[in-house]
Amino acid sequence: MNNFKIIKAVEAKKLMDNTNCKVLDVRTEEEFNEGHIDNAISLPLDQINGKVEEVFKDKNETILVYCRSGVRSKQASQIMVQKGYTNIFEFGGIIDWPFEIVL
Repeated sequence: MNNFKIIKAVEAKKLMDNTNCKVLDVRTEEEFNEGHIDNAISLPLDQINGKVEEVFKDKNETILVYCRSGVRSKQASQIMVQKGYTNIFEFGGIIDWPFEIVL
């Protein structure tokens, strides 16, 4: 059973606008550089196991996770939960993100 929350893009945007959350993009560096959500932190899925605890030291902070279509973000969210993160929200892929992206 997973212990992360799956939310819609609109809910994620509300959290971004109204809380002090972090946004994690788990796509490749190349994908990230083609366009990403403003203020997102790039940490590709294949680096999550080794680096997530360096990048996100507070395991209780709110972290919103996305990728391209929602597959890698669910995998990354599950890994983070297994590492003890308690406030993970997975909101799918950037292909379904109706809001602005930046380069």
